[in-house]
Amino acid sequence: MGYRSDSDLEFLGEMKSEELDDLVYCLTHDKDGDVRWTEELTQNSHYKTHYPDHHQYWKLVAAEIQCFGANSFATLFRGGEGVRYKEVLMDVCDKMNVNYNKRSSAEIIEGNLLMKILTDALEKMSPEELNELAKATGIKNAGGITPETMVGVFQAVFRAGGFKSYQLTLIIVNAVLKALIGRGLSFAGNAALTRTMALLTGPIGWVITGLWTAVDIAGAAYRVTIPAVIQVAALRQKHLNGKQSEKVSFS
Repeated sequence: MGYRSDSDLEFLGEMKSEELDDLVYCLTHDKDGDVRWTEELTQNSHYKTHYPDHHQYWKLVAAEIQCFGANSFATLFRGGEGVRYKEVLMDVCDKMNVNYNKRSSAEIIEGNLLMKILTDALEKMSPEELNELAKATGIKNAGGITPETMVGVFQAVFRAGGFKSYQLTLIIVNAVLKALIGRGLSFAGNAALTRTMALLTGPIGWVITGLWTAVDIAGAAYRVTIPAVIQVAALRQKHLNGKQSEKVSFS
């Protein structure tokens, strides 16, 4: 397993070891907490020497993502190297029917992926739930709010970027990971206490559960690449927002 130089994953080298905990866990363990039989990371001598100081072997973590996203035979011919992250990301988006421009940056495509999950979740919410969600996000005169209206609100948040976009990313990612691997983000603080988080966790979980059934049929690799890409999206936003991300309280 070798790391392929990848500009979209280089930022992982600037993350603290504890911030990489969730990503390493989802690469090495399944939803039941068992070690994945297809993973190679825990067998590496560098990993064994430095665990749990993930920062010391962040390239191995990145390489694991690249290799899970690649055809095993093709990886063999590349000398053990997988494919670059953006190819993994676009493959996940294709599997989840996400519209994106392949010329866009990884950050934008990740936003498209999260927005697709959120849009599908909003469509599953009742008028009463949508009304509560609108109030929780500070929208006045929330009566008669529609899924389309809330989609527009959240799209505006993502387009604006910055701290609010980071907060929304954490809310979505936390709910997705609870559904996919049975645990949310460890660095999301007391995110579960926010009304927005509580209102979206159920609907997002329903969406992901439905997708997971199709993914199970499609192949084992997606059970790793989908949560891994979701994790990377959250880590990228944390990295981009710097010190501000440490102030998230969701109170």
